[in-house]
Amino acid sequence: MADWYRKWVREEFKTYAYILLYIALSSGQIFFNKWILSSKEINFPYPLGLTLLHMVFSSVLCFVLTKVFKILKVGDGMTLDIYIYSVVPIGAMFAMTLWLGNTAYLYISVAFAQMLKAIMPVTVFILGVFAGLEEMSGRMLLIMSVISFGVLVASYGEISISWIGVVYQMGGVVGEALRLIFVEIFVKRKGLNLNPISMMYYVSPCSAVCLLIPWIFLEMPKMEPMGSWNLYIPLVLTLNSLCTFALNISVFLVISHTSALTIRVAGVVKDWVVVLLSAILFEDTILTPINLFGYAVAITGVAAYNNHKLKKEAPRVSSDEPDQSIPLVSASTSDR
Repeated sequence: MADWYRKWVREEFKTYAYILLYIALSSGQIFFNKWILSSKEINFPYPLGLTLLHMVFSSVLCFVLTKVFKILKVGDGMTLDIYIYSVVPIGAMFAMTLWLGNTAYLYISVAFAQMLKAIMPVTVFILGVFAGLEEMSGRMLLIMSVISFGVLVASYGEISISWIGVVYQMGGVVGEALRLIFVEIFVKRKGLNLNPISMMYYVSPCSAVCLLIPWIFLEMPKMEPMGSWNLYIPLVLTLNSLCTFALNISVFLVISHTSALTIRVAGVVKDWVVVLLSAILFEDTILTPINLFGYAVAITGVAAYNNHKLKKEAPRVSSDEPDQSIPLVSASTSDR
């Protein structure tokens, strides 16, 4: 009995440790990206370059860990045909999401960006209806209305709003919504069960190529030669890329030890942590009661939507085996 209790305590401690690690890494990565892109000390206002670096770093590390040291395993079933017609569209949308989302940090505050991301379920639902993945109902219409109302109120409460930043952020939201739709159509419906590690292994190189082309024309001519950088900048960028990879590992750990519900609840907690802490860490973040009220309304709608989706997806997942594949809808856009 004592051994069973100790084992139970150990497993519970491990689970909560993974959840806290995910929240800390996810929140910290958002703040880290914002600081690099807007800091005068780093002077690296290149969201394309930063995102490209993340994808290259993840591609190399995934290859080393799965093929060289074989510490992690990649899901089977991938073929050249599936990669070209399924993974490439997902990788392109993932690149678009990260590029536009990071660019938004140059124009709007972290807190306001998180508030805009709450519109994600509405975007996914609308696209899902057009794709035949969702059905319009009175309940869903009410949930979508609550989320939209909350985001509108939060936006109305924003003191200094940059419409360029809003456009970039909403573009990132659309890209993420398309990515999630593509995952459902091109991966899940073809019987592939790709966990976050497998998805990162296959998608990162494709996303890197998609980012390389615009980076060559848009940012590379503006960047200073690497020879003029001090040692501090490469170290910071390497640490930032390592944190991005660690974040993906934490997502894998949480999903593999808990459930889709847990990662979504943790995502909501993370969003609130980001919104509240950003007001302390960044000068450009000023929260108002209207901001917070609108965001609370939107998050309530997001929670209702996640609950509805999980009940709908429950029959497809065995109660004895946690779903380790990529969920169709998360609490917010990937912060990466």
